[in-house]
Amino acid sequence: MPAPIKAKTIAEYIDAAPKLAQEKLIEMRACLREIAPGAEESLKWGVPAFSYKRILFTFAARKDHIGFYPTPSAVETFSRELAAFKTGTSSIQFPLEKPLPLPLIRKIAAFRVRELNEKDAKWM
Repeated sequence: MPAPIKAKTIAEYIDAAPKLAQEKLIEMRACLREIAPGAEESLKWGVPAFSYKRILFTFAARKDHIGFYPTPSAVETFSRELAAFKTGTSSIQFPLEKPLPLPLIRKIAAFRVRELNEKDAKWM
């Protein structure tokens, strides 16, 4: 894993990321902004985050992938569609050498927005 990125904004985070990851981070941010246009963008735990009343999701540049961190409920709900990707309880890894699956990311992000609005779901 690369050294942690020292940034104060998402733009600084992206600018400090490895070149290979920068384009994907820009795509990820634009995709998430499209689904959650009123969300607050900030850094949480040193990585980009989108929040309403609570955190919707975070994402990050890693050595060989872009990590997307919705919640366990989101990863579980989309487990079949995520079968081609490495996942954890609340994480998804999108390899740097492949295009981001933006339609799937949009679906997961929209699920989180609905989940938060309907259930006032907590982060993790």
